[in-house]
Amino acid sequence: MDYTKTISILGSTGSIGTQALEIAKMHNIRVIAIAAKSNAELLIKQAKEFSAKYVCIYDEDKLSILEKAFYGTDVKLLSGMDGLCRLATLDEADIVLNSVVGMVGLKPTLMAIEAGKDIALANKETLVAGGELVIKNARQKSVKIYPVDSEHSAIFQCLQGNDRKQLSKIILTASGGPFYKKAKKDLQSVTIEQALNHPNWAMGKKITIDSATLMNKGLEFIEAIWLFDLKPEQIEILVQRESVIHSAVEYNDHSVIAQLGVPDMKIPIQYALLYPDRVECPTKPLSLADYGTLTFGKPDYETFDCLSACIKAVSMGGAMPAMVNGANEEAVMQFLDGNIGFLEIGELVMSVTDELPNSEINCLDDVLRVDALAREYVRNKIRK
Repeated sequence: MDYTKTISILGSTGSIGTQALEIAKMHNIRVIAIAAKSNAELLIKQAKEFSAKYVCIYDEDKLSILEKAFYGTDVKLLSGMDGLCRLATLDEADIVLNSVVGMVGLKPTLMAIEAGKDIALANKETLVAGGELVIKNARQKSVKIYPVDSEHSAIFQCLQGNDRKQLSKIILTASGGPFYKKAKKDLQSVTIEQALNHPNWAMGKKITIDSATLMNKGLEFIEAIWLFDLKPEQIEILVQRESVIHSAVEYNDHSVIAQLGVPDMKIPIQYALLYPDRVECPTKPLSLADYGTLTFGKPDYETFDCLSACIKAVSMGGAMPAMVNGANEEAVMQFLDGNIGFLEIGELVMSVTDELPNSEINCLDDVLRVDALAREYVRNKIRK
């Protein structure tokens, strides 16, 4: 069988990963390797369906389940961070889709770049925490990074065929999350269930909470700076409630080019995997007449201080974006465990920019050190 491409997927059991597999099936993409955090049952099912040659489970306690399922086969089983890095550097893979959640995605990205692998990137923390390292290494290795986030994919698409020197700014759109136009006093008693009720997108818990706090948009703000070589003042955040306009680009003649589509991640996933080809996508077409009206607004930077913290952090530079990201990951986990309230997430993240010392980032160990520092800082603040 002639395959269009061969792919290694890190995070195959999550929302992005499962949709990527759907696209792989539709467009004859060879899935050489898949990895999951802990969902061994679904991972096994996927591996058998797609005849994956390499299978990795990050949770090493679950490896025995895989060993039992693939006993007597030639499937190569791996686990932990070493396993993720092995899958990111396979000779057989044309492209690596990194869709794991959290800081765990940074090292495999750097390893994939070192191996000269092009990357379809859906792991925000890679560029938020290690943007300078990642982009510098990618340029040295002539590695292409294709954005999978709907917003960054939209910007990437709007830039095609145009002179980057003529770019004025990008317009990064946001749904506004479930608490759009709510004041802080209205958010004092937000429950976990309410925060997980996103109006437009179905995502994992961590990303959904980030959307509710607007941290997600702050992370995307930082990512955009690295992906498109921008200054903070070149990014405008616009609330687009229906999530139909995925982002836009303004050029120096004040012409604005936007990318539109139904809120479905299959379009940006497919564009990243098959770029520059545009082929049939398993999603429904957009009917603007059915929507009738698209609504717009500005984000509330005072109420949603996670967003403000990210913009402040990237303006400060150095280790601050990595520390803000680490603090948020810890705070979201504490919120989902019922240890802190919803508003405390933003308070903890913002306090990092005021209370922790900044430093330079020169290597992966620097990122991991300040990430651990920020997480411990949050845990200590909660204990007080």
